[in-house]
Amino acid sequence: MVTQQTTSTVARQQPRYAFRIGIVLIACLAFLSLYRVWTSRQTPLQQVKSKYLHDIAQLDSAVRHLNRAVDAQWSEIRIQAAFDSARLAYKQVEFLVELYNPETAKSLNGPALPEVEEDDGLQREIKPEGFQVIEELVFPYDPANRGELRGQLALLQANVGRLTRVATDNEMTDSHVFDAIRLEVFRLVSLGITGFDSPVANHSLPEAVASLQSLHQHLRFYDLADQQPDLAERLDGAFAGAIGALQKEQSFTEFDRFGYITQHANVLSGLLLDAQQALGIPVFQESRLLSASARTLNDRDAFDPNYFVNSRDDRATPSRIALGKMLFYDPILSGDANRSCATCHQPDKAFTDGEPKSLAVGFGGRRIARNAPTLVNAALQAAQFADSRVTFLEDQASDVIENADEMHGSLPDAVKALRASQVYQTTFSKTYRDGVTEQNLKNAIASYVRSLTSLNSRVDRALRNEKQAALSAEEKHGFNLFMGKAKCATCHFYPLFNGTVPPAYQKTESEVLGTPATADNNQLDPDLGKFRTTGITLQKHAFKTPTVRNVAQTAPYMHNGVYQTLDQVIDFYNKGGGNGLGLRVDNQTLPADKLNLTPGEKQALIAFLNAL
Repeated sequence: MVTQQTTSTVARQQPRYAFRIGIVLIACLAFLSLYRVWTSRQTPLQQVKSKYLHDIAQLDSAVRHLNRAVDAQWSEIRIQAAFDSARLAYKQVEFLVELYNPETAKSLNGPALPEVEEDDGLQREIKPEGFQVIEELVFPYDPANRGELRGQLALLQANVGRLTRVATDNEMTDSHVFDAIRLEVFRLVSLGITGFDSPVANHSLPEAVASLQSLHQHLRFYDLADQQPDLAERLDGAFAGAIGALQKEQSFTEFDRFGYITQHANVLSGLLLDAQQALGIPVFQESRLLSASARTLNDRDAFDPNYFVNSRDDRATPSRIALGKMLFYDPILSGDANRSCATCHQPDKAFTDGEPKSLAVGFGGRRIARNAPTLVNAALQAAQFADSRVTFLEDQASDVIENADEMHGSLPDAVKALRASQVYQTTFSKTYRDGVTEQNLKNAIASYVRSLTSLNSRVDRALRNEKQAALSAEEKHGFNLFMGKAKCATCHFYPLFNGTVPPAYQKTESEVLGTPATADNNQLDPDLGKFRTTGITLQKHAFKTPTVRNVAQTAPYMHNGVYQTLDQVIDFYNKGGGNGLGLRVDNQTLPADKLNLTPGEKQALIAFLNAL
């Protein structure tokens, strides 16, 4: 009887439930209709802001889901899947986070390496945090590390919360949005597809898909199709092609990065610049190392060698370059007038000297502490010398002139000698209003070094699709290895192939490699590197990442010239640096994992480097 009454009651209530559901559905449809009308009345910039806040909320939900997965002790596969979802959600907002909140971006997805601020006398170590640290704890997942993982997830959740709070107050402009979109394409090429921020899981390709899909969605808020329908169609096609090429490839190591850059990424970044200009959105004119108006990273003038100067007054001019060249080859600057800058920086050796360590001034065959670096593209880095002890090329010039082993001179004496020369007096007076001074002497030499900038190798021309510069199949394979499996480009960043970090190109990194003292690889080189300048323990044996451009001309290699051939250098990295060789280097930043390069892959790498 009770069952019959209950059934009867439910039967009577069903029409009411159906009615209520119908009312709710009508209300929802009405809300969606109003929302669409409201968003259609928003400006493109307002729609970008709304989308940004929505995507941050999605990121917050994904991170919370990952937290629950770990708290509930789900299986390794499910925890890894939750991690993948969370970082894909981050990739949806990365381009705007990196532009508006770079410090938060670093906390969310920075390298998994500890740091110490160089002005911190207490040497307080800043522990890494964010997705890259969590990735190492999840791939593979060991329940024994659950406590550490939960701590990292708490930090991640807090940083997403901080992002949520500050994002509301971000003042956006259309120029900033387009700048962020194009920088994200450059970030994808130089960091994303190299595996820089997914070094363990190697999920860089699907993450790049998420980035591009987000960029495309944001671009659609702008009415390009109404103003330039052909351009809009080409841009849609470029996005579809770039995304499709990533989705089609299943293997991180086999991905054709050379083809992707030339056929997709460069096309896309160029069309994005065209779209910005077609919409009448101003392109930034501010001074940057990477020009805000560069169509691609491979443009001839994409990078400004005059960017890293102390002031705009120090920028190179033709007359300063010519004067600096005179000084560079003149022994008048040395203490006993028997050597010049060119003694250790010879043009036919890409401005190196071919010595393991350069010969010191005087007799007896003494040598200075380190290998002479190339001066080609020295202007495209934020620090000078292997230990990064000075910032500006002017200071590098004075350091060398006054070094007892290198030039054994002095700036005051050099100024006196130059003032005694009618030729130099006249030339300086024509070039600088105040004539011969220590600052002008340094600036003239620095101006000449800034002129030694060249990004026009056969590789560069091939990346610009110049047919006469086509690379061989082996050279392309070497490029793809450099940018992928061999992990070279995670330190020697594309396209400068030095340690200046893309896509902002503001900071030049140093690394601890564990370089041996001799080629038999059985003892760590005693040179403490950057530690001698900063006194920071973490920076013992740290050296600036140099460019590998013109590397075929700059043997021997490493800061101490320990290796005579590129085969030896590649073998060192293939084995995992000092730690991989069995040397104990507690602060080594180079992963100690073996690369497992085959003999053919090593030769392909060398072929690419020779083309570079």
